[in-house]
Amino acid sequence: MRSATGPGTSALALDSLVRLGRARQASEPVSRRLALPEGMTVPLGCDAVAVPADYGPLLLPRLPRVGCVYADRAEWWWIVPSDSDVALDWPAPARYAAGALVPDSPTVPGLIHRPHDTVPYTPPIPLYLALCRLTGTPPVWSRPLSA
Repeated sequence: MRSATGPGTSALALDSLVRLGRARQASEPVSRRLALPEGMTVPLGCDAVAVPADYGPLLLPRLPRVGCVYADRAEWWWIVPSDSDVALDWPAPARYAAGALVPDSPTVPGLIHRPHDTVPYTPPIPLYLALCRLTGTPPVWSRPLSA
């Protein structure tokens, strides 16, 4: 196959393209999955909600049940069932992570809370409401509708 080149363009050899692709992959952030403790069951799939570390201790007493929680210096990660972002606009600065993937992290946060049973989930609605209260954000269903 011939390469069409014109003024101001040049063709790259295959080895150059491979080298560029590898350099791009090496510079891209690495996402790592939060590993659930042995014996946990995830019948509803597994996602996570990240909040700033300062919020973590404030959320704990507001929740009726706390599932698996992971933490590093910057954030606490709460395990929730998959699709807990459907119809919910998680308030900033919270971040929703489908598949419980921790983006841009050289290491995976450590487990700081494990429930006594085998279900790793923190109920998403109480977590969402507690976050809304902490951030002063009205829940999505109480906001005025716009046409």
